[in-house]
Amino acid sequence: MKLLVVESPAKAKTINKYLGSDYEVIASFGHIRDLPAKDGSVDPENDFAMLWETEGRGAKQVAEIARAAKNAEKVILATDPDREGEAISWHVLEALNQKRAIKGIPVERVTFNAVTKDAVQKALANPRPIDQALVDAYLARRALDYLVGFTLSPVLWRKLPGARSAGRVQSVALRLVCDREREIEAFRAREYWSLVATLATQSGATFDARLSGADGKKITRLDIGTGEEAQAFKAALETARFSVAEVEAKPVKRHPQPPFQTSTLQQEASRKLGMAPARTMQVAQRLYEGVDIGGETVGLITYMRTDGVDMDGSAIAAARRVIGKEFGDNYVPGAPRKYTVKAKNAQEAHEAIRPTDLGRLPAMVARHLEPEQAKLYELIWKRTIASQMESASIERTTVDIAAQVGARALELRATGQVVLFDGFLTLYQESRDDEEDEDSKKLPAMKSGDPLEKRAIAADQHFTEPPPRFSEASLVKRMEELGIGRPSTYAATLATLRDREYVRVEKKRLVPEDKGMLVTAFLESFFKRYVEFDFTASLEEKLDLVSSGDVDWKALLREFWDEFTKAIGETKELRVGDVLEALNGILGQHVFPPRPDGSDPRSCQVCGTGTLSLKLGKFGAFVGCSNYPECRFTRPLTASAAEGEASAEGGQAVNGVRSLGKDPVTDLEVTAREGRFGPYIQLGDGEKPKRSSLPKGESVGSLTLEKALALLSLPREVAKHPTSGEPILAGIGRYGPYVQHGKTYANIDKDDDILEIGANRAIDLIVAKESGAGGRRFGNAAATPGRDLGEHPQGGKMEVKAGRYGPYVAWGKVYATLPKSMAQESITAEQAIELVNAKAAAGAGAKGKAKAPAKKPAATKKAPAKPKSAKAKKAGTAGE
Repeated sequence: MKLLVVESPAKAKTINKYLGSDYEVIASFGHIRDLPAKDGSVDPENDFAMLWETEGRGAKQVAEIARAAKNAEKVILATDPDREGEAISWHVLEALNQKRAIKGIPVERVTFNAVTKDAVQKALANPRPIDQALVDAYLARRALDYLVGFTLSPVLWRKLPGARSAGRVQSVALRLVCDREREIEAFRAREYWSLVATLATQSGATFDARLSGADGKKITRLDIGTGEEAQAFKAALETARFSVAEVEAKPVKRHPQPPFQTSTLQQEASRKLGMAPARTMQVAQRLYEGVDIGGETVGLITYMRTDGVDMDGSAIAAARRVIGKEFGDNYVPGAPRKYTVKAKNAQEAHEAIRPTDLGRLPAMVARHLEPEQAKLYELIWKRTIASQMESASIERTTVDIAAQVGARALELRATGQVVLFDGFLTLYQESRDDEEDEDSKKLPAMKSGDPLEKRAIAADQHFTEPPPRFSEASLVKRMEELGIGRPSTYAATLATLRDREYVRVEKKRLVPEDKGMLVTAFLESFFKRYVEFDFTASLEEKLDLVSSGDVDWKALLREFWDEFTKAIGETKELRVGDVLEALNGILGQHVFPPRPDGSDPRSCQVCGTGTLSLKLGKFGAFVGCSNYPECRFTRPLTASAAEGEASAEGGQAVNGVRSLGKDPVTDLEVTAREGRFGPYIQLGDGEKPKRSSLPKGESVGSLTLEKALALLSLPREVAKHPTSGEPILAGIGRYGPYVQHGKTYANIDKDDDILEIGANRAIDLIVAKESGAGGRRFGNAAATPGRDLGEHPQGGKMEVKAGRYGPYVAWGKVYATLPKSMAQESITAEQAIELVNAKAAAGAGAKGKAKAPAKKPAATKKAPAKPKSAKAKKAGTAGE
């Protein structure tokens, strides 16, 4: 019997079917060991010795693997084919050696890029030892992330109350978001005008042309800056004689994009499917590990953590066959396409992300997949096939037009394009962030010298716009361009920024919270080197040299640590006044925006003589007057420039209370306030005034009277239940926005607006909750309806439910949380049995000691009260 170790139970189940009775396949559930979350886990004074800890599920899995290894003729480590997978194999081997479980037993390392029978068997035929250089690169990254986090975070806690943590990569990613916000705040709109003539050819066909020159000078987009200039040009064009000066038609080729790598998959899934990077990786993991297709469990895509864009020769040949069959021979290029990685920090020598069998069309597998899985598979399939299709042929036409006004010559230009052969565009076109599509209008036939008839002249006013906030997709793209972090860590980095409440997602854009702005400003002031883009990218390049064996990892750590500790030491004598003054300078535009009357935005308009400044309190930062305690004016960190700050009646935030105006119905004052549990609005000042919490992402400074009255009117009826006919209400409660039908509550999604959520969406949420697919709002776990998973072998029903802290499997009084790699909608009975058995053995159910159903009690034993669920996943990147 041979023992084969993989990460996940889903992958173990799939591979076990391929290998049969000669193999025992066991899952490690990700990392089995980690650095304890306490000081001293990495010891720079002892040559960076690392203290690894095995506990909870990791300890159980090590014991299970050791048991199987003692009776095995060979141990095969088959974890994922990347640096993190190499580290997991190394950890397993180290743990087995510590237990003396593999004396004299050969140990092999194999990797495969796809969970298919052929790929697995080919890998088993080509074993190798563990790649120590890859392990060293992992150790260096893990040590760096630990040292930065556990050394820098306490400095933040002492000098900046309310801050949560700092990280080697997360802090640089946060800086990108905050820098963009400061650009937006500093932006001043500039007026400009466009002149567009609607002209007609001799045949009567019309088209638009834009003013591009006058009196021999070129006119660019911003050159006409006032209405007077625009009207003068319009008057001239109204009397002009128009004719075609020149027509230029250029044939161009548009080539397909390469197949997906990790970062481009995350970007396109965000743009096209609205999936967050973390969710994209979860769904891709399921497609990679194996899905039941007509009774056969098969991995549908290749490994999804990769920097590579090349494809195996057999896959390219298969793609060309599919293209010829599905689209025709004219869509097959004369030679296969080869792609190379352009990113400066590419380091993984893996294939691109592609379907394992390109002949498996999306329509053929959709009925076997969950909706998100089907959509992501289709996206990957289309991108892969399109990457090997013929280029599109496009004709771009530019028409220069002469406008004669007496002796004066004006110039206009019209552009258009027509697709002569669609090529790969018939299947797939990459989306773009914050860019306008090219003008694809077709121009009518014209030739030089043709007269043109004026139909209309339009002079339109425009204003320049600030740069857009980052979406998750565009931030991933920017991080990749700068060489910050690694594609496999982007999803975890973004999730950390949200979890720390440094950023929020608003209309699919990343908006920095005040807490995030403060942390970034602090780091830029006192640890600038460690949030510089070039420094972080350079460090990544050095870490890549470790993985290739060209740099010693401990030498790299020593170099970094010597400089880093000096920077930390310089902050020990740092006074709070120094911190505040630095933050006042960097965040001036954010905290003290210009006032409409042009007065000093930092002057206190309550006492008239004090200066407003950032203050640090127990619960974080706020703005206060320098004349405290004589002047007790305070306000939240962010103040709208429109507030004026002149008087309470004028909308000023006095002692944390901002007047929004009066309710036209009751004539009571509506105020926005900062409370102990967050911002809220209040109607009047009676004994029990009506109040409403603010939805997450809404700030006191930006709230309007209209929106406040709408929130105070909640809950509101949005629909009638399709079965009972009773009303479905929408409101905001203790746990955030919700919809309600009777005693059934369902939380609304973060992208839904409680004031705008419609009938169809509300009904969907309630029906899903009533059927057991939705999340729990109130009550205990046992009261929540769930999806039936059948009987446990020892008796008793198993259900999968959605809980406040994530989905879980319930078996009697045993509650087993699902690992993040498992989806609530697709978990199988076999997986559920494995989870609840592990939980019962650990003896830590959701309410004390785990108890199985009374019919056949499961054996329990005393164990730590709360095993860390983080051990069930790859945890090596979270610290970044």
